[in-house]
Amino acid sequence: MDVEEVIGALYRLRPEEFVAERDARVAEARRAKDAVAARRIAGLRRPTLAAWASNLFVRQHPQEADRLLELGETLRQAHRTLDAGQLRQASRQQHQMIALLAREAAELAQQAGSPLTQAVRYEVEQILHGVLADQKVAEEWAAARLTRVPAATVDFTAVTPEALPERSRPPATTAPTAATRGTRSRADNPDRRAQARRERVNRARARSEETAAEARRSQDILSTANDTKQAADTRAEGARARVSELEEHLQQAREELREAMETVALADTAVKDAARAADKARRSADRASRELAKLTEDTDEA
Repeated sequence: MDVEEVIGALYRLRPEEFVAERDARVAEARRAKDAVAARRIAGLRRPTLAAWASNLFVRQHPQEADRLLELGETLRQAHRTLDAGQLRQASRQQHQMIALLAREAAELAQQAGSPLTQAVRYEVEQILHGVLADQKVAEEWAAARLTRVPAATVDFTAVTPEALPERSRPPATTAPTAATRGTRSRADNPDRRAQARRERVNRARARSEETAAEARRSQDILSTANDTKQAADTRAEGARARVSELEEHLQQAREELREAMETVALADTAVKDAARAADKARRSADRASRELAKLTEDTDEA
């Protein structure tokens, strides 16, 4: 069994189709005595609706997916080097691109028969933010095998472009006078300016980490709620199918009952007709018997 091919096929299915097909593939692997494949396939998680829509987008629009991956690499590089200019330029691009790609993913899901609610569309956007921020998430997304919203889908807020100071200007070429040297402010000291810059960056990073942690907690709550809803939807769909089946059986039983009642009514009429005929026959038989007895009596007397 080609496990990679099986995995790819499974993640092309809609979430409500995933579990049944996965279990069927596990059974197939076990029949083939391929325990390794069976374990690997059995360990696959059903994708959430948002993850499925994101995977669908990657498969349907690979060129646009590559553009987002390239932007993510640019942002991560700028973030590592604290390049304010590059961060400003990439940050402007990311918001426009994420809105566009999330809308296209929602349209693809709609066309595939699984429309997205506003909450799920928000999760798609969070996935795209995660692709930009996290190399591992980007790799899973690029393979179209995401199963849920990443736990750390935060934007590049640890050091925003606004938090970074402009690049220091070179000092004036005019030599300072003795008076100027004597009255130089301590705040103009290059070491102190560098220290102040580091402190601003550290404060920005601390604020970002705090808000990122809160964002992760909120996202986890949202993901859990959506997983619960999806499971409830699946159960409800199964219940509706069973109710529909039972209603069909009930309708058939009612039809059979109606036909049986009609047969009973016909049989009842036949029984009554037969009873009347039998009674009439008995009376005729009695008359004939009496007539015979009388004739016999008259013959004996003669």
